[in-house]
Amino acid sequence: MSPAFIFCWTPGSLSGIIMVHHSGSIQSFKQQKGMHTSISEILKEKTLKSSRRSLPCLAQSQTHPENLNHFLSVPLSPGPKSYTHSSSVSASCTHITPPATDTGQDVYTEERETGGFEPKTDETLLVQQKPVSRGKLEARTDSVKGKNLETPSGLMFRDGKKRIDYILVYKKSSPQVEKRCTFERNLRAEGLMLEKEPSLTNSDIMFVKIHAPWDTLCKYAEQMNIRMPFRKKCYFTDWKKKAMGSRFQLRFRQLKSWLPRNPMKLDKEALPDLVETDCYTAPFCRARMHHFTINNRETFFSNSTRSRIVHHVLQRTKYEDGKSKMGINRLLGNSTYEAAFPPHEGCYKSRHPIKTHGAQNHRHLLYERWARWGIWYKYQPLDLIRRYFGEKIGLYFAWLGWYTGMLIPAALVGLFVFLYGLFTMDSSQVSKEICEANTTVMCPMCEGNCSSWTLSDSCVYAKVTHLFDNGGTVFFAIFMAIWATVFLEFWKRRRAELTYDWDLIDWEEEECKPCVMVCSEELRPQFEAKYSRKERVNPISGKPEPFQPLTDKLSRLMVSVSGIFFMISLVLTAVFAVVVFRLIAMEKFVSFQWEFVKKNWQFATSGTGVCINFMIIMSLNVVYEKVAYLLTNLEHPRTESEWENSFALKMFLFQFVNLNSSTFYIAFFLGRFAGRPGDYNKLFNRWRMEECHPSGCLIDLCLQMGVIMVLKQIWNNFMELGYPLLQNWWSRRKMKRAGEQSNSKEELPQWDRDWNLQPMNAHGLVDEYLEMVLQFGFTTIFVAAFPLAPLLALLNNIIEIRLDAYKFVTQWRRPMPARATDIGIWHGVLEGIGVVAVITNAFVIAITSDYIPRFVYAIKYGPCVDKGYRHEKCLRGYLNNSLSVFDMGELRNGSYENQYCRYRDYRAPPWSPEPYEFTLQFWHVLAARLAFIIVFEHLVFGIKTFIAHMIPDMPKDLCDRMRREKYLMQEMVYEAELEHLQKERKKNGKRYHHEWP
Repeated sequence: MSPAFIFCWTPGSLSGIIMVHHSGSIQSFKQQKGMHTSISEILKEKTLKSSRRSLPCLAQSQTHPENLNHFLSVPLSPGPKSYTHSSSVSASCTHITPPATDTGQDVYTEERETGGFEPKTDETLLVQQKPVSRGKLEARTDSVKGKNLETPSGLMFRDGKKRIDYILVYKKSSPQVEKRCTFERNLRAEGLMLEKEPSLTNSDIMFVKIHAPWDTLCKYAEQMNIRMPFRKKCYFTDWKKKAMGSRFQLRFRQLKSWLPRNPMKLDKEALPDLVETDCYTAPFCRARMHHFTINNRETFFSNSTRSRIVHHVLQRTKYEDGKSKMGINRLLGNSTYEAAFPPHEGCYKSRHPIKTHGAQNHRHLLYERWARWGIWYKYQPLDLIRRYFGEKIGLYFAWLGWYTGMLIPAALVGLFVFLYGLFTMDSSQVSKEICEANTTVMCPMCEGNCSSWTLSDSCVYAKVTHLFDNGGTVFFAIFMAIWATVFLEFWKRRRAELTYDWDLIDWEEEECKPCVMVCSEELRPQFEAKYSRKERVNPISGKPEPFQPLTDKLSRLMVSVSGIFFMISLVLTAVFAVVVFRLIAMEKFVSFQWEFVKKNWQFATSGTGVCINFMIIMSLNVVYEKVAYLLTNLEHPRTESEWENSFALKMFLFQFVNLNSSTFYIAFFLGRFAGRPGDYNKLFNRWRMEECHPSGCLIDLCLQMGVIMVLKQIWNNFMELGYPLLQNWWSRRKMKRAGEQSNSKEELPQWDRDWNLQPMNAHGLVDEYLEMVLQFGFTTIFVAAFPLAPLLALLNNIIEIRLDAYKFVTQWRRPMPARATDIGIWHGVLEGIGVVAVITNAFVIAITSDYIPRFVYAIKYGPCVDKGYRHEKCLRGYLNNSLSVFDMGELRNGSYENQYCRYRDYRAPPWSPEPYEFTLQFWHVLAARLAFIIVFEHLVFGIKTFIAHMIPDMPKDLCDRMRREKYLMQEMVYEAELEHLQKERKKNGKRYHHEWP
């Protein structure tokens, strides 16, 4: 068993290096023998293949530890810190002491100055943390072949050397001058460099450009536990595949090489910047800086990482005295600043084609290889998306692409079921009997001026119903339940591969090491400000942190839950209003003067009811978003992930109930409480309850789902892209009319162009996920009633991917790159929807559709009772059997003489000893429905559970690769430290032997 190593590095000393054997004894390295085996000797045993990791190793020009000795020679002792800006013109805030006759309040003005700047910091307003001082280090620039996409032109300070990492925007007319000046002084004290620039499009707008120097980046990268590429050469771990490759695999690869190339794959030449050498990563630590691959300090931290570090500083910098007076979010809320965002990397379009001249920047590359509509059939460049927008947005698009790909088989099967219903529509026995029932008189649909009608008038209605209510309905419902499970299980495997490739495996549960100051997720600034006076020891870090008492948490949670139930009751009230509207509309359309509307009153009633319901849904969604935001802030979640999960859950509950409540009414309540002729149930003793068509209620449910799904997708696409396009067009039009910009847009600086774009949604990706999760619910929950739902979802998602890509790249400001290991609470929501889908589809098939009544008639009452069930031939006479008889002469108005009419139910005729009582067939059908629900649910849940256990969450080869890399990482860290200490002793002239330095 290999020993485990624990390293506590102290530069220039070996006293902190210890080794722990599996037996538990601790001995000094100096007393061990035979531990000088190089890791290269271990790797000689197997030839290893490269394992894909996404962070750059840059092993082409490795940085030797001797080149970094000047980094380690600088003492890391705290001391006073001062920053000297370049000689370029910059704007700063000056503190003016008022005369004695004034009120005694400080006055802050803004002035223009040149030359150096010495920050005048009020110590009482700064965060109580001693800044770490380092000597001024000259940046070493390495010659890079080709065009460097990491440092686009036009995103620098005036000196052309300092990169812009973040942009703050404020109005000169804003009265919050004191807060802004204090905040900017504290930012400088934290190590950031600031430079101000007036806007070229609005004289009242001022931009604050922020640059994070090397020392500041290193300091906060260590505190934030950011993983960076390790200095040592890459060790490859896929040795099993190469050593154990079979002849079959070789022949399969040869055969695959002869086949035509997959047109959906992106050319490697199209993404040259993604071709990079792999390497291990480790949490950054300044005391171990010699271990990391630092070829160029300007490109060591990527643009997204630099922006994330600056955002971390902005969130925790004070602007006034007091623990609650901190953070850029509060300054944005009180209009001290108008906006805060990382800049885009230049323009997304170029006059020259990308194939001949290459990409100007990563944004241009994303537009050409991802956001253009002409490449809608291509795979997404997930690595490039992750590098530019961060892992959180990259995981969203990875999930969206995976969901879209999994919709292809579901859409094909649903289309096959629909086509089966289309081809068998004319041969359906039930449809034929309805269309030929010219003498079957149906009871009036309303009282008063309504007259009876013949069943053949609804021939078209019956044929359309057969499109969705046919023999393939049960099969498709079972298939979609299994599909939902397979989709989620294989997404877990795909997510595991992505987290490994993107180096997110150990991000959340990174071990607490000597150099790491933060070992768990960071607290929200609002939480810190609210509960700063109540502290407890963090069980992970062992340090005091703000604490929310249990009583306070429960009281706030009760208020939030009460608000949720109130909003759900508001939804049910809206559904009740729609039901009343349908009852009124039914009476009006049945007695309508226009014969076309009178003949198709079912379609008219359902269609108008759906449209009214859709308008109510979209109106209430606006209210729900604001209420969910207020309730979530009232709870004061501890971390950002907790806030987002709480807000997402509320939004899902609100919109799910809002979107599906009317659908549940049509599926399970429509026509169930109508009564019978002569004894109809009435709402408020005024309106008669709505009945189902003789061919069933499924067509009403199908119409409800189809209209809402199509209209909602169109509305969402317009709001996501059309609305930002109109806003950006209007802002450009106003600038041109004011004459405040030149005719050429390219002459504007990047920060000015980004300011004129629309900000990302205030709730991040919640709206994007919510739209897709609600669509997933529509696709699975009532799919038995609408088999075309997966096809509509597939077509929408193909458009949605490119629409979101175009929006992120061209219409929105660049969002702050954030990290994430999964899709958060949405995975649990999707699993819950999968369970609900099984139950609802069982009830839809058993209660809403006519599958069970037809099945009972065929095996018990039809002409094939003694011959066995033989599909449509056994359904002869089913229509007459499913319609009961009513004597219209019993009506009080006496307008109907002795004439019989038919209605849909299983009741005894008026001449029987017990007229209008339920027949034995009614109880047979009811028992069959209950039995079908139980059998269907147990069967499908059993299959889902079996599939979930059969498919592991992580591929086995990935598990082996991770274990091997963990072992090699320990050996590599030991050898790297040993080599460094040997070189240090040799440089200092001390003797050393080959075992230990």
